[in-house]
Order: sequence, then structure tokens, then C-alpha cells
Amino acid sequence: MPLRLPHQLPAISILKRENIFVMDENRAHKQDIRPLRIVILNLMPLKITTETDLIRLLSNTPLQIDIRFMKLKSHTPKNTPIEHMMMFYKDFDELAKENYDGMIVTGAPVETMEFEDVEYWNEIVKIFDWARNHVQSTLYICWAAQAGLYHLYGIPKYHLDRKMFGIFPTRPLRPKLPIFRGFDNEFYMPQSRHTEVRRSDIEKVKDLTIIAESPESGVSMVMARGGREFFITGHLEYAPETLDKEYRRDVGKRSDVGLPLHYYVEDDPKKGVHVFWRAHANLLFQNWINYYVYQKTPYDINKIK
Repeated sequence: MPLRLPHQLPAISILKRENIFVMDENRAHKQDIRPLRIVILNLMPLKITTETDLIRLLSNTPLQIDIRFMKLKSHTPKNTPIEHMMMFYKDFDELAKENYDGMIVTGAPVETMEFEDVEYWNEIVKIFDWARNHVQSTLYICWAAQAGLYHLYGIPKYHLDRKMFGIFPTRPLRPKLPIFRGFDNEFYMPQSRHTEVRRSDIEKVKDLTIIAESPESGVSMVMARGGREFFITGHLEYAPETLDKEYRRDVGKRSDVGLPLHYYVEDDPKKGVHVFWRAHANLLFQNWINYYVYQKTPYDINKIK
């Protein structure tokens, strides 16, 4: 089944060229089924790129999904055309009137700041609190994972001497959970962050369960409320070239950023990227949609609480 997307969203033409089945709202209105409703709070600077990355992963499911994009009133993006934001994004105050089967909150380029110093922190915590009673299951990614763990559970973050940067071997600690159905004993997760959360802090909170971890990059996934909240410290959604772009942007400009580990063929940027995380990325998003959204959400979406 296809994704249902806003008419004329740029990602539609990109994904159609990849033979991914998407439909715009005009065609979707002719179908008499209830699609799953997913809202994406996109905090990344290159919003069209992030939209496409997430939509690519959400498309690999037999379910029709109605995507909505949320923006913040307290922040104006600098790297995305205002026309795009006005056409495809709505303020939280408008979207908050509805319930949603699933929500994704992305990373943001503010992780070296203290949470309370982020200009939109007050609005973010309002959204996090709202999601607990209006969304069946929420994925918090990278900075959003740290922010969600901090606000909802009091978990602090710690600054790293060097950026955690690369593709890291990761092990499911609860392999029988539906989120890991079909996973191997080890999978690989892209990481791109200057801060971390620590196992010792998370273990003190009985409502949190560490479900995936890497011997190199540390805590990778945390689950809460029986799967109604997932906190993912990395970027499984990243396209193959994303870390390369980040490396070329920062090389020679930052002393705390080195070559991304386990990423380039023979650690040589000239030889290209070794892509070996995409299969598990697709599987994780499929499992989330199927087992934690579709099979858990009420048919009457107003009954989510």
C-alpha cells in the first residue's frame, strides 16, 4: 500500500523514480479505508532531505499512511524555503487538535547547547507532553531522544571529547521484542553526535529499558511505556551519502571531528561508502509501524489516550 502525502511534496517525484509507491491526497480521497496517521516534527536544517529519508523508510509497509509535517512557532528554519514550510508544514497548535497513530521527532543541530538554552525548548516540552496522550507510539531520534529522555525521565546528557561519528555495530539486548523481529544478532547504526546518554543513569529509572547497545557508541535504543516511546540515539534513517556530506562540511574546520568510523571503503573517502545499515533500517521502521502502531492503535483514533 502507498503512503498518502501532501499534494506536490518534492519527495513524491524523488521516490517515484525509485519505484516507491506513493500517492498524493487527491488520489487517496477516493479510497474508503482509514490510513494510519503519522505526524513528523522535523527539526533538521535540511528539511526536504530529512522528509525524503523518512518517507523512504515508511513506504515499505503494506499499510496506507497519512503523513503530516509539524513545525515550531518559536523557530524559523534558515535552510528551507519559506514557501515549502508554508505549503507542507503546520504549527503544533493546529495539529494538536487531532490524535495520531504515530509520531517521529527528528534530531536537531543544537545538541552542544544545554536543553533549556535552546530557543524552542518550551515549545518542545509542550509537544512531548502532548504526545503522551495523543499519539499511540512515538520515535525520538538523536537529539530528540536525548531531549525526550531528559524532559520525561530526568536523564542527563554528557559532552564528548570527540564526535561519535560513523557506522557502529549494535546488538539487540531484547531480541524477542517485536521491534527487532527479523533482526540478526548484530546490526549497524549511523551515529553523528557530540553528546551521549549513559547506561548508569538509564538503569536507575525503572520505566526505561535499554533494548540495543553498541560496545563502541554506547546506548543505542531505549524503550518506555511498552513501546509507546522509543528513543534512538543514532540515525538509521540516514541515506548512504549523509555522513560523507557532514564529514566534508566539517573536515579542517573542527578539531573534534574525525573520519567517520566503519563508513568508507578501506577508510578512504575516495573509495566511496560501504552501505550496510539500510536493510535493518527498513526492518525497524516496518516493525514499528506494524507492531507498535497498526496493531496497537484503536480504530477510533479519538480513543488514543
